[in-house]
Amino acid sequence: MLAQLTGARYHVAHISTRNAVGMVEYARRKGLPATCETTPHHFALTDGHMPPYDSNYKMKPPLRSASHREAVVEGLAAGTISAIATDHAPHPGSEKMQEFEHCPFGITGLETAIALALEELVNPGKITLTRLVELFTTGPDSVMRLGRGTLAPGAPGDVTIFSTDVNWTSDVNQSASRSRNSPFHGRTFRGGAMATVVDGEMKWRR
Repeated sequence: MLAQLTGARYHVAHISTRNAVGMVEYARRKGLPATCETTPHHFALTDGHMPPYDSNYKMKPPLRSASHREAVVEGLAAGTISAIATDHAPHPGSEKMQEFEHCPFGITGLETAIALALEELVNPGKITLTRLVELFTTGPDSVMRLGRGTLAPGAPGDVTIFSTDVNWTSDVNQSASRSRNSPFHGRTFRGGAMATVVDGEMKWRR
């Protein structure tokens, strides 16, 4: 409604509910300049996965029920959701491991994002591998309009190389991040990042 009233572009960050996905879908059908993205934890987890008082599951927006998670997956498959954003929010243990009501919101997300997308979206046949690449590259660029996310000559040399078959287990103690606040510690994945190139330089390799 704001986009319709003002003509401004409207972007919804970390969309997580069925009604919100439906509103963006309606706006896009009407030709309004509305976009949205979601996070790996909102298509991979529900509130039913959350252990009592575990601050590694405290995030904003919060985890939703299975029905909302299904709507997010449907939105990713249908093209309503333009991008996947990690919402990477590292916090030191001294802050995150407080009482649940006092600890900060957020989890780390960079290192598990592609693995979760493969496991939750591609492997079950919810989206194609091409769609996954789009959600991490040209999709975000269609929102931000920064001229990135392609392999065109002259484009920034930012590339993630990933495997659909590598088997690995997420271990926060081996993380490249200085924080350890992840709900995916100990989870085994099939598929994930193998190397990252930033500005043409290899920065990380499995």
